Amino acid sequence: MALALEQLIVVIPLAPLVGALVNGLLGARLPRRFSGLLACTTVFVSFLASAAVVWHLARYGGVASATLYRWMEVGTFAADVRFVVDALSAVMILVVTGVGFLIHVYSLGYMEHEPAYARYFTYLNLFTFAMLVLVLGDSLPLTFVGWEGVGLCSYLLIGFWYTDIEKAAAGKKAFVVNRIGDFGFLVAMLLLFRATGTLSFAGLANVVAAGHLEAAVATAACLMLVLGATGKSAQLPLYIWLPDAMAGPTPVSALIHAATMVTAGVYLTARLGFLFHLAPTAMLAVATIGAATALFAASIGTAQNDIKKVLAYSTVSQLGFMFIAAGVGAYAAAVAHLVMHAFFKACLFLGAGSVIHGCSGEQDMRQMGGLRKKMPVTFWTFLISTLAITGIVPGLSGFISKDAVLSQAFASGEGEFSYIFYGWSFALWGVGVLAAALTSFYMWRLVFMTFFSGELRLSGEAAHHVHESPRRMTVPLIALALLSLFGGALAWPHVLHGHDLLGRWLAPVLGESPAPEGAHAALEFALMAVSVAAAGLGCAVAYALYGRGIHPFTHRFATERPWRWLYARLFGKWHVDELYAATVVRPLEWVSRVVLYEGVERHVIDATVNAVGGFTRSIGFLVQLLQSGNVQRYLAIFVVGLAVLLYGFLLPSASLELNARASAPSMVAPAVAGTTAPAGGEGY
Repeated sequence: MALALEQLIVVIPLAPLVGALVNGLLGARLPRRFSGLLACTTVFVSFLASAAVVWHLARYGGVASATLYRWMEVGTFAADVRFVVDALSAVMILVVTGVGFLIHVYSLGYMEHEPAYARYFTYLNLFTFAMLVLVLGDSLPLTFVGWEGVGLCSYLLIGFWYTDIEKAAAGKKAFVVNRIGDFGFLVAMLLLFRATGTLSFAGLANVVAAGHLEAAVATAACLMLVLGATGKSAQLPLYIWLPDAMAGPTPVSALIHAATMVTAGVYLTARLGFLFHLAPTAMLAVATIGAATALFAASIGTAQNDIKKVLAYSTVSQLGFMFIAAGVGAYAAAVAHLVMHAFFKACLFLGAGSVIHGCSGEQDMRQMGGLRKKMPVTFWTFLISTLAITGIVPGLSGFISKDAVLSQAFASGEGEFSYIFYGWSFALWGVGVLAAALTSFYMWRLVFMTFFSGELRLSGEAAHHVHESPRRMTVPLIALALLSLFGGALAWPHVLHGHDLLGRWLAPVLGESPAPEGAHAALEFALMAVSVAAAGLGCAVAYALYGRGIHPFTHRFATERPWRWLYARLFGKWHVDELYAATVVRPLEWVSRVVLYEGVERHVIDATVNAVGGFTRSIGFLVQLLQSGNVQRYLAIFVVGLAVLLYGFLLPSASLELNARASAPSMVAPAVAGTTAPAGGEGY
């Protein structure tokens, strides 16, 4: 049984990888229908394997693992490719494979006429594989492999239509911004390894439990992990890539926003909760960033007209709620909202894709209206998921998880970390309630402008071709709507006479969730009432302004003082992109172009290389005269060379002989004036 369980664990990530490899290597030769069915089948196999492993854990308890091979071994450090399924990773693999499978099926219809069909499903399968490695890895290095994998796949999928410059730029933006966060992840790993000598989650937990990790090191590592989480989960100040991720196909938006990449930061924070407990400063940073992001992104969503952009900023805001919960130590509440968000946000994005598909690619809500009659399945599923995310009806999935987040934020001033959150907990709760009210407003604004607000405002052929989506797209919508409707039962709270099954399941890893009693229960009901009232107020305002058509006040709000300034800021997304462009992008471009390119590369590096090349070329030009193939030239060179040699040998010899003659003594006596030699040669 143990061997079979290990094999099932290995199948979970490897099945989508097989689909990606087959489609990636052979997709151009395979029938289009086979490529799509293969991608869906591999993810479904992964889901079945995940369900079997989770069922085994539910029945027998404990933790299941599978080791593939020894990955690296340096000195005393060793790391294996080892996958572990515990209570937390079990929830994540069910969400990734279950919701991911529905998105794959939806893609069969949405991408039916896409020429690069096999390439699309290759990336989609690869994305699923990377996310499964991220949540199953038993160590920070293996988690980082999946972390980088989803970053790469987001770049490929957001820029899927790379021939469009804007879409290619959006993919590049996501890639670059995430590298900033990834730097924080790497620094955190280095700090932890230097302090503990291990990077496995179990090893780090043992070191922390033994009290062998200094609080200062833990704080520094956690702050670096927060940087990584803000990049991957699109929180302030690194959220800017996520709205631009709408450039990819709509099913990709659903996969990124609901089931995979953006949840990675929340998952990592929950996984390392034992480490964050040593760093309350980092916890306060997480909660503060989450609250600020939830309100900031919700405010932007109120003035957007692109149906996908509204949902994109909604995702950023909802992730902020998860960060609030994780920051105050309510990791089970954060994961519960993560799961519920996967249900209703996937349904919302796929519903938006159905609207866009039915409206011939139109995404501007101002051109829509009255679609509830022409697209009834899309309308009802979208309505259910909107009720879930706004929490206007108690009992739906979004209400249950959002209320848990807000109540835990309110109670943080009296909990374990009261010395950090005392006086701050009410602010976190208040910001969360305000963000919830804005969420209700912009979501009902979207519903009224798209499905109500009189007649359809499309013109031309697009108006005549509005239609409901095919069953391959509507069946996943129905399944996700049902999960949004009944998924809250998994986390039904104690105060409503529930058992919080999800919290109890996660308790072995994330700790027990408190069960309010007496006065605390009364406070819980009061907080619920405030939350519902805030959601109802947002819905009422949206109905007043958009329920029966676009109210004239909205035009005055956009064009007349004193509201014109505020509307311009909201519509312009608070001009954060322009701020980054002015303070970061353009200065870096100037340094790159003027200093590095013009100054260093062209005038130093290129000049040096060109000088060396020119000198070598000159030498080569001279040498090539000796290799012309012309016999007459060879003979002439031979003669000239011989003459030079002879001249070189003879000239020194002649010079030596002349020098010798000049320096030798004379053999004839010089004549003396006035004397003659005696006759016969005698002397005296």
